[in-house]
Amino acid sequence: MVDMTSRRLSVACAGLLAAATIAACDTRSQFEPSLPPAAGFRVTDGVLKLWTGTPCSGVIRLTLIFDVGTQESAEQVWTAPQPGVTLEHMDLLTTSGGSAPDTGGPLHVQKPLPPDYDWTTARWINFSVDGPKAFGARVDVARVLRESAEHPSGSYLFGERGWMDASDVQRENQKSFLTVCTPDPG
Repeated sequence: MVDMTSRRLSVACAGLLAAATIAACDTRSQFEPSLPPAAGFRVTDGVLKLWTGTPCSGVIRLTLIFDVGTQESAEQVWTAPQPGVTLEHMDLLTTSGGSAPDTGGPLHVQKPLPPDYDWTTARWINFSVDGPKAFGARVDVARVLRESAEHPSGSYLFGERGWMDASDVQRENQKSFLTVCTPDPG
């Protein structure tokens, strides 16, 4: 009887130890930032606009991937020569299709979206920059299209953080989220 009780107690203790060990494990990727990264997007006058929230210096590549990992996935890539450029605001695409008119800015389309691709029907935009140490961001396309007109022109949709203007970004950056080029404080 004692032997059976002792065995059950040992099994129960081992189970509790395993559960505690699993629960205590850090499930975050070693490269995942301590706060969620975000970039701002909005549509104004038929143009998808980007705001990184804070300047990104040394950008040599900007990539938008629509519906990543699906059969409908498509990407557009802009590049700049070394040593890169500073990026904070940029007109990206028109809602009627194609890139926003080239305003002579420092980034130029290297790889356009396919000619028949309608980005406004995508579910998600995944955004990234290369050059500086930066984080990627993701935004809901339908929400950007649906809600942009409801917010002042200085407000952008920063993913799950919602609509933010310059004072919101300044106040919340490094507290509740990170702009894509803000170093991780944690």
